[in-house]
Amino acid sequence: MRLRVLLSLLSATLLVLLVPPLLSSESSAGTGTNIPGLRFMVPNTPGGGYDITARTAARAAEDAGLTGSIEVFNLPGAGGTVGLSSLVSDHGNGRVAMSMGLGVVGAVHTNQTSSTLADTTPIARITQESDIVVVPADSRYQSFEELLADWQANPGSLPVGGGSSPGGPDHLAPMLMAQAAGIDPRSVNYVSYDGGGELLASVLGGQVAFGVSGVGEYRDQIEAGELRVLAVTGPERVDGVDAPTLTELGVDVEFTNWRGIVAPPGLTDAERERLINLVTELHESPEWQEALEVNGWTDAFVTGDDFGDFLAAEDERVDGILRELGL
Repeated sequence: MRLRVLLSLLSATLLVLLVPPLLSSESSAGTGTNIPGLRFMVPNTPGGGYDITARTAARAAEDAGLTGSIEVFNLPGAGGTVGLSSLVSDHGNGRVAMSMGLGVVGAVHTNQTSSTLADTTPIARITQESDIVVVPADSRYQSFEELLADWQANPGSLPVGGGSSPGGPDHLAPMLMAQAAGIDPRSVNYVSYDGGGELLASVLGGQVAFGVSGVGEYRDQIEAGELRVLAVTGPERVDGVDAPTLTELGVDVEFTNWRGIVAPPGLTDAERERLINLVTELHESPEWQEALEVNGWTDAFVTGDDFGDFLAAEDERVDGILRELGL
């Protein structure tokens, strides 16, 4: 009898040690942490801006102890709208979110999809960065002026690659550059790739004359001397990148990209707030601040309804640009 009691006590003790205490729904609803089984969708291929942003954010949240393991998965296609449609169809699921940005805004217009960002639950805009004009290290173009002269002479002969579909940032930036330089945007030979990873291989392989992408995506290749940056599209030069702005070069364009997070429609107020709180705590963490610095990202944090208003304004802006450019 004593042995049986002792074994029962030992089993109970092991159970307490091995099974973590459960949080009540009341205690977990108001905090950004403790979202078990959280999944983070990337709507393009590995190596692109959405992918780098999602994996960096997940790792920073885990390292900061804000949540358990976050599964990051890729669902590429149609400039991010395949992932968007999947997210919208996952109605009421508070354990999934999607990394996205300006590229998805444009892809909705150019692909004329039934699902739009207005159908999602806005969580946060988290970063902003300049695009860059890049060529491989062995390119004959040593400066943007040399590239521009050939581009103006025969626009169609210089294919430009971008890691977004038409309407996305890597498409809009060269189109606006062309317009400002006196080139008809409709004559530009734009080659679309599904993310920065695919674009990188094309640039390094010489399949395009130059590429346009976010600076954070190619910082490693720039530092390794594999890529040469000819210009940056933002209003200021980028730390650690030896290249002038377009405006310094006489091309009247200032263009920046941004990235954010959305969730499926139909979330409860508690589920929505829990995701917003998680991203807010991530934003305030030293781990995320270090990630911003390492990747050259500008902090552009805004959440909830304010982010929703921003998405609506961006949708209208992109539609206007595409119409103005005749695209």
